[in-house]
Amino acid sequence: MLTLYKLALGPVLLAQARWLRATALRLPEAAGPRSGVEGETIAPGPPLRILIVGDSSAAGVGVEEQAHALAQPLARLLSATTKRRVAWQLIAKSGINTREALALLMRSEVAPADYLVTALGTNDVTSQSKPDSFLRDYMALADHLRERTGAVGMVITGLPPLRILPAAPHPLRWYLGRYANRLDRALQRWVNLHPTRRYVSLDWAANPAEMAIDRYHPGPGQYRRWSELVCHEIVELLGSA
Repeated sequence: MLTLYKLALGPVLLAQARWLRATALRLPEAAGPRSGVEGETIAPGPPLRILIVGDSSAAGVGVEEQAHALAQPLARLLSATTKRRVAWQLIAKSGINTREALALLMRSEVAPADYLVTALGTNDVTSQSKPDSFLRDYMALADHLRERTGAVGMVITGLPPLRILPAAPHPLRWYLGRYANRLDRALQRWVNLHPTRRYVSLDWAANPAEMAIDRYHPGPGQYRRWSELVCHEIVELLGSA
């Protein structure tokens, strides 16, 4: 059914997509470190190691500093919750889809990790990756990460609620939302097949008033909430290990 709508609305969707690319406010990735150790004052012992991989949202677009984005606050929260040091690494780049994220990882130095966090999918929507292809790319990325890092668990972020994307006009917004939901359902089904994978929904972020000034990326409060949800899932995985 969605394919039929795409065919019927094709010229309008294409024109609106071009308009959006031409007029969108382009914010930089958050400044600051892409790796570090949180909880240095905690008693010595092996740190909990996490790796965050993703697109512009993982890179912190929408806030100025990594200290207010996803990766570093997540590490700080994990350290405070577990009373352990937490070593973290962020590998993320604006504009990449899941297949491009795998290519980025292949040419990056990747540290060992106990738990993985991913935030991908928005650019699979805009590049119109088919659900089967998207899932194959995600599985290949997960396999690559486990092999390179030795990770024992993975927290996968769902796709954002593009149906409310205030930067996009209708019917483009409606179409992107439907397509994102299609990919998200496929991703969630795959996550639920294995107990060492956890899914974090972003449906709660459907609040334009809390988004960044580009009306596309998360705002500071949304990043904070996101880090709390991911922290909870990692702690749950730790408890079940």
